[in-house]
Amino acid sequence: MAELDPSPEVLQERLESVRERVARAAARAARSPEEIKIIAISKTHPVALMQAALEAGVAHLGENRVQEAEAKINELGREAAQWHLVGHLQTNKARRAVRLFDCIHSLDSAGLATRLERICEEEQLERLPVLVQVDLAHEATKSGITQDELPLLVQALRECSRLRFVGLMTVPPFFDNPEEVRPYFGRLRGLRDELQSEGAFGDLPGELSMGMTHDFEVAVEEGATMVRIGTAIFGERANAPLAEA
Repeated sequence: MAELDPSPEVLQERLESVRERVARAAARAARSPEEIKIIAISKTHPVALMQAALEAGVAHLGENRVQEAEAKINELGREAAQWHLVGHLQTNKARRAVRLFDCIHSLDSAGLATRLERICEEEQLERLPVLVQVDLAHEATKSGITQDELPLLVQALRECSRLRFVGLMTVPPFFDNPEEVRPYFGRLRGLRDELQSEGAFGDLPGELSMGMTHDFEVAVEEGATMVRIGTAIFGERANAPLAEA
């Protein structure tokens, strides 16, 4: 049976373990662990467990669904953490997302960018950081734009004054051997580097949101600046799929 409610002590131990693994992976790549944000993916987990995570030192929480996140944010407080939307964003939930999240990782169309920009203006929100989700494997079950579609979306973002294009995100295929994911992370880094050289991120270096529980060490070695960790911190979810955060 999956452990759905680990003790605060177990949660603290898991968080420290993840931090140590990130630090070791960063060292192998001659990077500083300070460059890497650990985003604790709390989808389906109860508020009490999220509160324990905050008390253990989690600063970034990620959610997949706007509706689920809204209830949790209302209970925990908007200022309790930096809130990240990592799942697909439907246009009819865009306004709620703008109100709830500090960063959206899953921008995948120029139309959604235009809608978010307009809502930011209406909500008098000066800046909303966004990452573009790139689908590098063309999987039917995954969201994101193709590499060929990326330039048009980047151009649309250049015309936005409130959306802040800060980086790229991807969800690669699941492989039993995490090393098989490395080429996908390398490709995303290459795309980021090209955009950076073109000034697409302004004065920012360009975030790379990639890597989950199964493969985050490979992602860090390949340049990840944000890793999305669920199971390694909170434990397994009931009926969790093989490829999870």
